Amino acid sequence: MQLTDLAPWGESLRIAVEVIGTIAFALSGILAGVRKRMDMFGVAVLGFLSAYGGGTLRDILLERRPFFWVSQELMLWLVFALCIVVMLVNSRRPFRITPAAIQLADALGLGLFVASGVQASLASGMPMAVSVIMGIITGVFGGVMRDIACGEMPTAFFDHRPYAMCALVGGWVYAILAVYSSLAAWVIMFISTVTTTGLRIAALVFNYHLPGWKKSAS
Repeated sequence: MQLTDLAPWGESLRIAVEVIGTIAFALSGILAGVRKRMDMFGVAVLGFLSAYGGGTLRDILLERRPFFWVSQELMLWLVFALCIVVMLVNSRRPFRITPAAIQLADALGLGLFVASGVQASLASGMPMAVSVIMGIITGVFGGVMRDIACGEMPTAFFDHRPYAMCALVGGWVYAILAVYSSLAAWVIMFISTVTTTGLRIAALVFNYHLPGWKKSAS
């Protein structure tokens, strides 16, 4: 497989993944803002942080310019439109937003952005381990910024249900298949996304927790 191109689907596959991932992550931020009863500006900020935070940090570390969302104006209008639609619908018929709804959108965005982050890093000539780390940053840190802006401890840091670990596994799946297999790019992207998202949803559904620190006896 040529790492500099998502052959045979080319740029259309990368853009499709980024659009779907952006919608999913932006929606998680927007729903979190509505749940916190923020105004339109606050909701939009959370949507943008969720959608672009991780990818922007990745581009900074990889010294990529312009940032991925700066070079694609459509992405900006997409988040603006999503904010307006959700706010209008909620103002006419308020709906109950549960943590599960936010977590489901977040899980989908996580899988898509981890895969796209690893691909972008491999295409930049980064080693596999570095590319996987960049994939984790792309997928995880948008949600971290969203939670901090909400005044909450980031879910990825305290939840104990696998989050970054899911990104780690999905990232390595992408990197190994991209480097050592002859599978089509869309197949690798699909397998990686399903792995990351599937593991995260399974952790939420079955309430699986990673071992935590034991409190010392006082």
